[in-house]
Parts: sequence; structure tokens; C-alpha cells
Amino acid sequence: MRKIDRSKFLAMTGGAAAACAMPLPAFATESDMVLRTATGAIYGTLMLAARPKVSPVVLIIAGSGPTDRDGNSPLLPGKNDALKLLAAVLASRGVASLRFDKRGIAASAAAMTAEKDIRFDTYVDDAAGWVAQLARDRRFKHVCIAGHSEGSLIGMIAAQRGGVATYVSLEGAGRPASTVIREQLRPALTPELLTQADTIIAQLNAGKAYTGALPAELQSLFHASIQPYLISWFKYDPAVEIGKLRIPATIVQGTADVQVTMADAQALKSADPGANLVVVPGMNHVLKISPDVSSRAAIVAGYTNPALPVAPPVIAAVASAAKTR
Repeated sequence: MRKIDRSKFLAMTGGAAAACAMPLPAFATESDMVLRTATGAIYGTLMLAARPKVSPVVLIIAGSGPTDRDGNSPLLPGKNDALKLLAAVLASRGVASLRFDKRGIAASAAAMTAEKDIRFDTYVDDAAGWVAQLARDRRFKHVCIAGHSEGSLIGMIAAQRGGVATYVSLEGAGRPASTVIREQLRPALTPELLTQADTIIAQLNAGKAYTGALPAELQSLFHASIQPYLISWFKYDPAVEIGKLRIPATIVQGTADVQVTMADAQALKSADPGANLVVVPGMNHVLKISPDVSSRAAIVAGYTNPALPVAPPVIAAVASAAKTR
């Protein structure tokens, strides 16, 4: 039985891998932006149309694990630049965007003082801080949030605090993280280890740290310093949180996603019947149309194809949501 690597496990939920970096298109300009927080700076990239005018701006929130502002993870081979590609095509449609390295990741690494101090709500606070900063910027008409994977829930809760005109979930879970993690662990663990994982998850769900012995296979996922974060994350049910939104919402889900399923999208839609559900046939978790959907391995192989663009329905859905007021 192999050890479960928490960072790589979570990166598969929120990150991606593919090929070479994308050059900046002639129709777009990029500049750095910084969010100052009590524990350090969060660094981001603002992308505008080359001939900027007052426009909507999309705050793009990356998924879990060490996934950077472009949608790439150092734990996976190569790059896919999914979020950078999304930003570039939005710029071609007159929609600005801000994507950022979450605290503890890439350029924002120093903003996380220690793993034991990080909470899910810390990421929500950061997203809300970006919203407030963008809302004050006179270059923008209004702010839209587009959150990918774990970023979907972060953005969902941040949007409840105000200052957001529209919201988009990109391959976001519709069930609590504890449920999704257990489902993803099932094929990777022996029955004995799965039983122990269930015990740990149940205790964390109850808001209590697990102090028992951890086998090597579960150390990276449930070690002591990460448990406060997991407790703070597990308390949220995305299907409950999306129901609290009072702004237009769009749910984008690919049929070839092997991390987040159509059941998640349907759970979100049921909780917010007025939301626009966009189903993208053949799209994998990293917003690309998979050339082969015959097996999980074939779908994941699609993460590393440099020729795959972000699926056009994703671009259309985010651009449409951003321009809605």
C-alpha cells in the first residue's frame, strides 16, 4: 500500500499539468497586483485588454494543493496554464481578470506563517480582500468571481460578503470536502486503512483533532499540523453555501471530470435552482476537452496535452457571467 501524498492528492483535485507556457497575446496586457495582509503580501496578475476601458473584472481563484495563479502545480509534470489561458481569452472579449498565488504558494509563500495556523477561512478572507480592492478600482464596472475546484467554495463564501455581481463555479464540489476525500480515498486504501480514515474524518467533522497513531499511508493527509485546516474546511457544505448567494450564479461541469462529478454539479443546481448549469461534454477537471475518455488514465493523460485549449463553453460561460449585471 503506497503512502497517500496529501499535496499531490489535493493537487489532483484542484491543480493540473500540461505543457509549455503560453506567450502573452497581443490583445492583452499584464501587470502585477498586491494584496497586503496582516501576515504578508499576496501576489497576483491583472490581465486587461490591450486597449483597456471600463470593464467587468473576474477574480479567478485556483484550486487546492500548491496550485499557482496560472493553474499549475509543481507536484505534477509540466504545465497546463489553464487559468492563464482563461484570463487571456477573457481579455480578448473585453473582460479583465485578476488571478493570484494563494498564501503559502509560489510568490505568496511568505504570507503563510506556519501550516498549523492556516484555516480555510483565511483563504476566504484573502479572496474577500481582493474583491474589495478590485471594487475600489475605477477601471472596473463590477467584480465577478470564478472559482476552480476548491476555489469554487472559497469564492462562494467570499461572494456572500458583498461586492460581487456574479459568481461562477468551475468544476466545484457540491458535497462537503470530507465526503469527497473519502470517496477519492476508497480505491487507494485497503479496507483496514479506509476504516481508520473514516474514523479520523468523523472526528475532524465533529470539530476535534485526531490524536491517535497514524499509519505512514495517512500521515501526509491527516498529520497534526494540517488538522485545524481540515476541520475548518469540513464544516462547509457547498450545497448549503451556494443557496445563500443572492446574485446570479453559473455552474460549469465537465462530463469527463474524474475528481468532481456531475452529481456535484446537480447538488449545487438543486440548492440554487436559479443558477445556470453549463455541462461540457468530454471536459476534464482542468477545463480541457479530453481527446480520449475511455478510462480514467486516458482522461488524466489529457492534462498534459499542450495543444488543448480551455474548452470554449467555459470561456463563454465566464464571459457571459462577467458581463451580467
